[in-house]
Amino acid sequence: MKYSSLQSGLPSGNPIANIFVIIVGALAIAASVVLGFFAFVIVGSIVLIMAAIIGLRVWWFQRKMRAQPGSNQTADRKQPAGIIEGEFHVVAEDDKDE
Repeated sequence: MKYSSLQSGLPSGNPIANIFVIIVGALAIAASVVLGFFAFVIVGSIVLIMAAIIGLRVWWFQRKMRAQPGSNQTADRKQPAGIIEGEFHVVAEDDKDE
C-alpha cells in the first residue's frame, strides 16, 4: 500500500505541527517579500542618484563646450589654445617704403 501518496503535502499527521509549519512558512514568505521590496527601493534609489549625477555631469560638460568656441573670454579666464589677444594696425603700401 502506498501510504505516502495518500497523504497531503504536510510533514506530519499532527495538526498542531501542521499549523506551526504553515505559520512559519507564511512568515518566511512575508519576510522575503518585505526584504525584497526594501532591496528594490534601495537599488532603485542608488540607480536614480547615479543617473542624476551622470546627467548633471553631461549637462555641465555640454554647457562648457557650447560656451567655449565663440564666446568672449574675460581677463580672469584662461584663453583657449590658438587665440592671441592684442591690437593691430593696418600698414598701407606707402608706409612700407620708408
